[in-house]
Amino acid sequence: MRCAPVAVEDVEILVASGFVFECESPLNSGDVLTLPWSLAGVVVLARWSDGSTGSGYFRGRRGSVPVALGDLRVDGGSGLRVAGTYLTLGAEHILFGIDHLLFVLGLLLLAKGFGLLVKTVTAFTVAHSITLGASVLGYIPIQRGAIEAAIALSIVLLAREIVVGGRGVVHLTHRKPWLVAFVFGLLHGLGFAGALGEIGLPEGAIPLALLFFNLGVEAGQLVFVLALVVLYRLMQAKMRVRVLKFEPVMGYALGALATLWFFNRLPAIWGA
Repeated sequence: MRCAPVAVEDVEILVASGFVFECESPLNSGDVLTLPWSLAGVVVLARWSDGSTGSGYFRGRRGSVPVALGDLRVDGGSGLRVAGTYLTLGAEHILFGIDHLLFVLGLLLLAKGFGLLVKTVTAFTVAHSITLGASVLGYIPIQRGAIEAAIALSIVLLAREIVVGGRGVVHLTHRKPWLVAFVFGLLHGLGFAGALGEIGLPEGAIPLALLFFNLGVEAGQLVFVLALVVLYRLMQAKMRVRVLKFEPVMGYALGALATLWFFNRLPAIWGA
């Protein structure tokens, strides 16, 4: 069976972005559509001939995305399933998003003391939650290429502060890292929104999906922070390693990697 995309204006369905397909013969719940797209996954919305609807997230595999229509028929759009799916996607995005993790690492190197660390991480969380929600709901338009390049640049700037701090120079960044975390957190929230925009949101459950994607991001971020704190304590207590003396080296490493990302991402701004 062959299915082909049709123009959105030819059907009575509101599609924010994506494709509408028309097939040569009727589909049933046992069919599997294979979309020839090299994507991590897609959200599929279905409106069946009996008037029922369904939606689901389907992961990509080896350059294509198999869509089992049975998963759209049976409880495909339940609140519990949507919540679980987007909670997992949010956690995966932060844990496999190396640039976001390195920025959080940079914040941890700047924030001295438990109280300041909590304040800094909280500021970053609040900030990226604001822009993530505002962008997904359509209040802030984004150009993903520019956002990704700016995120890399934010790591470069943070790395510089880590290096100069190791030399005894104290700036506002060192005194109030939570302020830097909040400002750059607004930028990183737009990056999260760009990723969520590629995944897509289920029709009729956008607020729920957005909420649990954000909770997944926070859960993944918390796991990363706790892992770093435990590692730091082990190095201090068991290995008697003074981590502070390695901070400038870590700053240079972060800066070099982020600079490479910045120049690699520049062409995407102009669609190259």
